[in-house]
Amino acid sequence: MLDQRARAMPPDPQEPPQGRPAGRRGLSRAVAAARRDLAYRPRLRPYGTSPRAARGTMAAVAVGVAASLVIGLLAWKQMAVTDGPAESTSVTRRPAERQGGFVAGSAPVRPAVEPVAPLKALRTPHLFVVTKKSVTRATAERVARAKGVRAVEAADAASVRIDGKQVQTLGVSPSTFRAFTPERTAKSNELWANIAAGDVAVSFVLGNDGGLPLGTVASSGGRSLRVGAYATTGMGAIDAVVSRQTARMLGIPENNALIVSAPSVDSTRLRRTLLRVLPKGTQIALVNPVSVRAAGTGRTTALPPTAFASDNQIRTALTAAASKLGRPYVWGAEGPDSFDCSGLVQWAFAQAGIRVPRVTHQQFVAGAQIPLEQARPGDLIFWRHDPTNPGYVSHVAIYWGDGKMLHAPRTGDVVKMAPVTTRNLAGVVRISPNVAARVR
Repeated sequence: MLDQRARAMPPDPQEPPQGRPAGRRGLSRAVAAARRDLAYRPRLRPYGTSPRAARGTMAAVAVGVAASLVIGLLAWKQMAVTDGPAESTSVTRRPAERQGGFVAGSAPVRPAVEPVAPLKALRTPHLFVVTKKSVTRATAERVARAKGVRAVEAADAASVRIDGKQVQTLGVSPSTFRAFTPERTAKSNELWANIAAGDVAVSFVLGNDGGLPLGTVASSGGRSLRVGAYATTGMGAIDAVVSRQTARMLGIPENNALIVSAPSVDSTRLRRTLLRVLPKGTQIALVNPVSVRAAGTGRTTALPPTAFASDNQIRTALTAAASKLGRPYVWGAEGPDSFDCSGLVQWAFAQAGIRVPRVTHQQFVAGAQIPLEQARPGDLIFWRHDPTNPGYVSHVAIYWGDGKMLHAPRTGDVVKMAPVTTRNLAGVVRISPNVAARVR
């Protein structure tokens, strides 16, 4: 449901460093047997709809309550959305335009209710708060007064069904929320004008891999939404942004989310402080967390060898992933019959009893950074393919050994083995079960 994958890139002309092969006879037999699955072609569900979601969300929309980043960053509580007649929308479809390095759509469908204020300064979000009920002004002010907090932005959060896909969506005030997004998103006046005019901006991976191209019209709750821009909020669980006025029309609850910027305080400690301030049942996810540094060293504490998954756990995860060769890539799918890239990683490690976070940028901090030339089978390899936010970790694969990786590449493709490519490489991570379990 969250961070989905960018297109697989062609192999880099420079041959990648070689790792150690899996090399276990039992695993080889399992892989050989599993390749019979290549003939399996299940009926595809709508892109972005997992088998679980396809079974019970016909007229409901889930309200966002982030259980924790370990189980997917956000768990959304169901809420009803009132269906209404689709609005009459005049759309001129024309090729997407690139403006300042950002992919933007065409002109707004209708005039904005109010003009969008210019960007003044960028703010980095560190905590994303979701509550069961609307946050009162007094509570928001208490959050703003917490030590180290520089800025707080209110928003509306829900899981909204858009063209058959369950999409984590924020309703925002374009004039103020833009400051909390990555620079390319924040600086695009066209993007925020489109949102203010009633468009939906979707993440690059949802648009590119989930089948929502720029300029097309999607349906949600009986209404029409034009995809007016590709954008990234910098928060991996969020794949769509609308104005707060549009959020009201879609039935998204009001003021149930806060974005907190606190660059000078440890994010984990601040999270504990805010949980005491906010109502019971509030969930807080770490976004761009500020970490405690090891005293006197200026570096984070290294992980001991015993902190990593055992050989048996790695063997189990690799065997599980290989058993899904040939299964289709579906945006947001978590298995067992279809997967996106991070969904495959999470499912495979779960078979070994290891809880891995749901989306790529969370998995990227679920262990220790390893040089590519030291990669072992079972390590995770990450890339940055999102042109709307070049720093965002958007794709993941499981290293197999001998310069090969196992991954779910993109829409229209299947789980497959492929050579490792170093284009847009973000890094390699060796999973630590204890670290992964603490990711929020």
